[in-house]
Amino acid sequence: MVKHAHKPLVGALWMILTGMCFAVINTSNQYLSTKMGLHNTVVGFFQYFISFIFMLPWLIKTGLSAALKTQRLGLHVVRVLMSVIGIQLWLWALAWPIPIWQAIALVMTSPLFVTIGSALFLGEKVSISRWFATVVGIIGSLIILAPWQDDFQLASLLPVAAAFFWAIFSLMVRHLSDTESTGSMVVYLLILIAPFNFFLALPNFQVPSHDAWYILLATGAMLALAQWSLARAYASADASFIQPFDLVKLPLNVFAGWLVFGYLPPGQLWLGAAMLIGATLFILHTEKTI
Repeated sequence: MVKHAHKPLVGALWMILTGMCFAVINTSNQYLSTKMGLHNTVVGFFQYFISFIFMLPWLIKTGLSAALKTQRLGLHVVRVLMSVIGIQLWLWALAWPIPIWQAIALVMTSPLFVTIGSALFLGEKVSISRWFATVVGIIGSLIILAPWQDDFQLASLLPVAAAFFWAIFSLMVRHLSDTESTGSMVVYLLILIAPFNFFLALPNFQVPSHDAWYILLATGAMLALAQWSLARAYASADASFIQPFDLVKLPLNVFAGWLVFGYLPPGQLWLGAAMLIGATLFILHTEKTI
């Protein structure tokens, strides 16, 4: 096994680039649905299909046929389905529209669900301090949701639901990693995601306008870049160092949402986000020490 040199600055920059890409993608997706009338399921299908086309040369280069060899095809299918449901719930939240600042903060609850799921379903030992951090994170997400306010709407829970299904996806990746290669994980995700998205988009299928096509092509390419830069980040530096830089996606998405839609997050976002981010950082820190 070849060990990559630890280049913290390079890895951090790749991770920040990933966050920048997703900030543009999320804002564009909300614009496509709310301003251009394109259904969120259709956005998901075209965007991920375009991304797949851009990544196809990389897939072939990394050894497509070898990666397809598996004895656990059924679990791969279920794993990708969990990811697709998370994607569609996320796009539905943006199309509703849930303000980007709120949506991106709430989707960061995924590590909390992973902690709970790892204890309940994978039999992993979770310390009292990690359970405490999980509770703090849940309280932070409740502050962001503010269900006690009169203007609360159930649609605000869509990002939390997306986080829940992405947590199931992460737990299945952990489970499959005992026997499956990283290449197999990536290849099956990219190959199966387009058919699943097409099936969901079919009832609302529509041909995008010329302007919408430009945005879809740009964001599809940017989605491929985001996935590639994420891989480069983990190849450049230790995962324990890189992971906290993923949290820059919150201010980047807040800025993008303000720039395009004029969203101004209330003070409660920063209190709730501080608790949520603190809990996430603690859980990530304890993950590497176990």
